[in-house]
Amino acid sequence: MFIVAIDIGGTDIKYGLIDENGKILYSSKIDTEARKGKEELLKKIFNIVESYQMKNLISGIAISTTGQVDGKLGKVVGGTDLIPGWIGTDVVKILEKKYLVPVIIENDVNSAAIGEMWLGAGKNDNNFLCLTIGTGIGGGIILNRELFLGEGSVAAEFGHIQIEKNGKHCACGKKGCYQTYASTTALLDFVYEELGIRINGLEFFQRVKNGNKIENEILIKWIDYLCDGLSSLIYIFNPKKIILGGGISKQGDFLKDIIIENLNKKLMKNYLDILEIKMAELGNDAGLLGATYILLKKIEKNY
Repeated sequence: MFIVAIDIGGTDIKYGLIDENGKILYSSKIDTEARKGKEELLKKIFNIVESYQMKNLISGIAISTTGQVDGKLGKVVGGTDLIPGWIGTDVVKILEKKYLVPVIIENDVNSAAIGEMWLGAGKNDNNFLCLTIGTGIGGGIILNRELFLGEGSVAAEFGHIQIEKNGKHCACGKKGCYQTYASTTALLDFVYEELGIRINGLEFFQRVKNGNKIENEILIKWIDYLCDGLSSLIYIFNPKKIILGGGISKQGDFLKDIIIENLNKKLMKNYLDILEIKMAELGNDAGLLGATYILLKKIEKNY
């Protein structure tokens, strides 16, 4: 059985052919060109699917996407208008009608959480929280090895928890959202505010490791915001494990140790005693693999 998996981000569309054991047989990526809107995006999806369909390879199509997704309805139901017209598109209906194979669509962070549960940092766990830290902050909740989706299927928008009253404006319309202070974007904005330069995350962490004083002070400030949000989530969920994904996961134990040191100052001992912070293991493949897993479960249930 072979699945075409597609992970739609604001910058890139990652895609691949994956078997039922999670082995990625082929993968690549193309530019999303998000501002061209829904119709152009659908054309890109069709081209990807048909490149495999012509070889009679596919048993289904699994899509992970930016935005708030209702998987039961098979459509994107909210989020920012990053891809004009994408919200409200009946993705599953369109693709199942066109290709006559089962299709699923799920939010990218939920897909990443499922991927980590299947083959990554959460593969031995029944319950955990997953956060991806990048342009914004996304969340996924795994309970009893299932996604907790909420009544409207859009739970775990952790990035929009307010941590600063009357703080910085967020794209959601509120002020002081978690992601405006603790995302990688926020970190690099702090760098610009202090140093007047634009650098990427890898460059920033290299400067910290080289002993640069101002960069180290910025890191401490950002970690404090990051752990403010984490501590609130920990007090709500009392989790055994939190998995952190996104580009920062590449910093491994270096970053994890600083996070744990800060959380030790913010949490009661009985919460800390059971808590494990772990970096995501699947990198850019997490969304592809998680969406594949969700589709395999759909096929198993319905066929």
